[in-house]
Amino acid sequence: METFTTGETVVRRDVYRSGRVWSELALRVVSDTGKALVTACAPGTQARWPALYAKARADGDRSVRTEAFEAMAAGEWELASGVWQETELLLWKPRAAWFSINAFFTAGGLRNWYVNFEHPTRRTETGFDTFDLTVDLVIAPDLSTWTWKDEDEYAHVRRLGIVTDIEHQAVELARAQVLAMLEERAGPFTDTDRWAA
Repeated sequence: METFTTGETVVRRDVYRSGRVWSELALRVVSDTGKALVTACAPGTQARWPALYAKARADGDRSVRTEAFEAMAAGEWELASGVWQETELLLWKPRAAWFSINAFFTAGGLRNWYVNFEHPTRRTETGFDTFDLTVDLVIAPDLSTWTWKDEDEYAHVRRLGIVTDIEHQAVELARAQVLAMLEERAGPFTDTDRWAA
């Protein structure tokens, strides 16, 4: 399996089961070990995402995201160029995991941890492919509290068939795995001071 070099630019792509790209984001490799790939993203980084997502963000109207999911289910969407804004990101992605653990930073430091439930990565020549499964877990910087996010959207994509029963089972197992990691202070949660710095 290909190993990326520290400092190398790679592209994270979310690829739907039809083979169509749903989003792309350039990332900088921090480290790539047998355990996990760690990448970073800074404001100004180039991206491409569904035009309806871009509209939802520009208009401040999250309801447009529902239209985006319906377009995905129908296989009819267009990508728009975008730019990563507001936060710096460190992303920790174990090779076979159905999640990534992300740390979002602002000028004030670590804003929050964010667990994205997604497909295991498939390495490509330019980076890696995965697929965001919508539901997320937001965790306080000091790990004291956490909240599930986008459960309504997750229920919607389940109804649309975007997330299959098999994927749902994988997400449920991954949820339990992440909560255990949080409880045990495993993975990036082992040394939060280092990550926060």
